[in-house]
Amino acid sequence: MAATSLLPLALFVLTSTLTPGGATTLATASGAQFGFRRSLPLLAGLSTGLATLACIAATGLSGLMLAVPSLQLAMKLAGTAYLFWLAWKIGRSGPPHLQTQLATPLGFLAGAGMLWMNPKAWAMTTGAGASFAGLAHHPAQLVTLLGAAFGLAAIVSLTIWCWTGLVLSQLLRTAAQWHTVNAILGALLAASVVPMWLQ
Repeated sequence: MAATSLLPLALFVLTSTLTPGGATTLATASGAQFGFRRSLPLLAGLSTGLATLACIAATGLSGLMLAVPSLQLAMKLAGTAYLFWLAWKIGRSGPPHLQTQLATPLGFLAGAGMLWMNPKAWAMTTGAGASFAGLAHHPAQLVTLLGAAFGLAAIVSLTIWCWTGLVLSQLLRTAAQWHTVNAILGALLAASVVPMWLQ
């Protein structure tokens, strides 16, 4: 497979993972609140969650999601509730040294679960599966290609967003500043739910 044929896929996955959304907001908030090292389990969970969704989309199982509207609705409701809960926890937290609702970093399962219940992530990986199926000669090859592409792109983009949060933490000096930034991050995470209901 020529490298030039992979360029459109690379551009797609990098663009889709770098743009702001629920996962990037969580990575930023975790970086600001807990630093890079303590955020690694969350970043690994988010990246693995997206990679596994891409693998599922490549096998065609995501077609079930598109064919059963009640399953889509149930997933949207569960995903919305989960994202609102995370947004509330982030929005109410203060400086890292205070005992707050977000007293410990979110872990691997929280990150993976956030992606598995996110209809936007399902739509993104399903679209990639349909658009780039021609790059592979066998379903197993497409599964490997999409899983690796989304997993690696997520690692890169979430690391950037987590470091952005870390930089923010160096700039914030007062409890009021921390509360304001966390409230903004919580609101952005809650707002990331809107596009999934407009589709």
